[in-house]
Amino acid sequence: MTTKEFVKNFYQEKQNILNSCFDNQAEYRTLVSLKFEELNLNETQTEKLKDIISDLLTNTFYTILLGLDGSASIGDSQQSFKIFDENDNLISENGDLEGLAYEYFHENK
Repeated sequence: MTTKEFVKNFYQEKQNILNSCFDNQAEYRTLVSLKFEELNLNETQTEKLKDIISDLLTNTFYTILLGLDGSASIGDSQQSFKIFDENDNLISENGDLEGLAYEYFHENK
C-alpha cells in the first residue's frame, strides 16, 4: 500500500461512515441512522446535520492522520510514527501524510 492509498482509505472510511448514518434504505441500518430517523427532521435540517457530522468526521480523521504524521498531537503526545503494511513495506514516515491528508479532507480530492 502506498502513502496515497493509505490516506485515500481513511477518506473513504469517513465517507462510508457518513453515508451509513443517513442511509435509510440500507438493509442493515446503523444505530446512528435509526437515532437520526427518530429526530424526524425535514430535508433541510437533515442536510444541515449531515454537514455537521461530515465536518466532525473530517476533523477527526484528518487529526488522526496528522497525529500519525507528527504534525499534530494525539492526546498529550506529539511524535511522528513510521507506518508499515503487513509485509513490512514502509507506508509513511516523518511528514508523508500531511499534504495528502489536506488534499483529500479539505480539497475533496
